Amino acid sequence: MVPEQYWVETLGCPKNDVDSDKLVGKLTADGLLPAESPEDADLVVVNTCAFIDTARQESIDTVLALRDRASAARIVVTGCMAERYGDELADALPEVDSVAGFGVPVTLGKKQSSGNVPTFDLLNLPRPASSRPWAYVKIAEGCDRNCGFCAIPSFRGPQRSRTHESILAEVESLDAPEIVLVAQDLASFGRDQGKGDRTIVSLVGEVGALVERVRLLYLYPSDLTDALVDAILATEVPYFDLSLQHVSRPLLRRMRRWGEGQRFLERIEYIRAQAPDAAFRSNFIVGYPGETEQDHDELLEFVDAANLDWCGFFPYSAEDGTYAVTLNGTVPEQLMQERLRELTELQDAITARHRDELIGETVTVLVDEPGIGRTHREAPEIDGVVHVDRELTVGSLSVVRIEGALGPDLIAAGAATALDDE
Repeated sequence: MVPEQYWVETLGCPKNDVDSDKLVGKLTADGLLPAESPEDADLVVVNTCAFIDTARQESIDTVLALRDRASAARIVVTGCMAERYGDELADALPEVDSVAGFGVPVTLGKKQSSGNVPTFDLLNLPRPASSRPWAYVKIAEGCDRNCGFCAIPSFRGPQRSRTHESILAEVESLDAPEIVLVAQDLASFGRDQGKGDRTIVSLVGEVGALVERVRLLYLYPSDLTDALVDAILATEVPYFDLSLQHVSRPLLRRMRRWGEGQRFLERIEYIRAQAPDAAFRSNFIVGYPGETEQDHDELLEFVDAANLDWCGFFPYSAEDGTYAVTLNGTVPEQLMQERLRELTELQDAITARHRDELIGETVTVLVDEPGIGRTHREAPEIDGVVHVDRELTVGSLSVVRIEGALGPDLIAAGAATALDDE
């Protein structure tokens, strides 16, 4: 009997990428083989995103497109949309065979909703070795915070941290030079397991002892302690992805968030004093209910002063069941888009300046694929890249000289030295 073939389509954030890797491990263990295309698959799994309206629409469009392409395959929809909407999504998509939560059954019969399928602990499932020189590792699931705009805790649940042992075992099995730690609330890792010394700080050190590079994504600013800063700098990957969302104190309180612009600037300056080559990324919500012109001006001033390497700006999306939908002060769509354009233009100029400043510098890159590398300043799949000599060995750490910049990307000199060969 010929084994069945599967195709997994992933949408959304890096945390979903990890979930899909775990699903691939489960499908492979159950005897299925990867298909070369959706058309060749007997089973198509769509790992959806439900973070904002545009992500949900993209998920639905992708499901319908795959249904057309893989007309003979069984289609299962999983991920955040399946977990959040369950039966409602199953009724809305008669084209699919199953809508499941985060435990996807590999034997699909009649159409089932998320409440009627077998589940398994996706967070701790094994996964295949990484096919790339880097890999995301999810260290916790869920979130204990109550941000006004976010529905994630309602369907991902409270924070559930993994054990250090399971994380370290996964890191070793992935066999990747760079590990990117991810979670909904990364810096809170371990708090749900009780007090002790097994925190994000100790974990960073333990992972750093196993791999060349450790990178952290999604740090809540109040948890960026001196000890965590020191731990990140000790990995020699001074990359700080700070989940700021805004800088206006009154607006942040309406968001049920901590902090304000001046505190954020002081923290950034503290880090730069220790590591002048530190790279910073953040994301900001534009048009949250009640955002005034003064709030917007504060954010513009902050973006200019903070001089971050990378920024993402996202229009506010009203999410059912969140505190924000109860607030007055809706920002008109046209005004929201104007504010987005203004912020994006400002940040694009700052990012371009940062990239131009690297021209003539000698940097170390991790070669991700032929002709493409990254320094510590670029997170995989998120930031720019460095175009390098295609002869450099994939997976090597190599020294190159930057000759030019093209938008967010850098252009390196021809031949270079692979550190692994020295």
